[in-house]
Amino acid sequence: MDDSGAILCQISSLKDMLDQVNEEIEANIRITREIESEIVKCTEFEAALAARESDLTKTFYFSQFEINGLLSVAYESKKSVKLLEEEVCGLRKKKMEMPESMDDKREQFVMQCLEFQRDIDKGENEVVNLLSEKEFLENEFHLLDERNNALKNFMWAFMDETVQDLLDCNSVKVAYLHSLHQCLLNIRFYF
Repeated sequence: MDDSGAILCQISSLKDMLDQVNEEIEANIRITREIESEIVKCTEFEAALAARESDLTKTFYFSQFEINGLLSVAYESKKSVKLLEEEVCGLRKKKMEMPESMDDKREQFVMQCLEFQRDIDKGENEVVNLLSEKEFLENEFHLLDERNNALKNFMWAFMDETVQDLLDCNSVKVAYLHSLHQCLLNIRFYF
């Protein structure tokens, strides 16, 4: 009987040890489940971060594309302004040369008129007709000269205004490019 009591005692001891092992296994299973839950959360967080990174990368590339487009527009605008400035300089030069040319033509005209008047003194009735025609032509010449000057002044004012508008437009584009550049620097900071 002693032997069966000892065996029962050992069985009881083994059962206690088995219960303790089962409790430890259950505790380990709970810990494992918590770890798996944390892994799932980390995986979801990692997926969210990957999606955010993808969005930021797409935004970055779109911004780069837009900046490149704006830079090419700014470059073309600068070229256009430079060409307009050269054209304006050429027109100003022509404007400065025009009075000299007009003076030369006036002198020739006056000389021809004086010669014509000398010839008229020799002529008769035809002279009176030619003098009235001369006076009419001089009046027409003065009218045309005034119209020409008004047209030139209008053209210069229009060209100056156009160049100023182009310069103002370029300064707005440069400010916009600067703000886009700042935006890109902020996006790079997040990476």
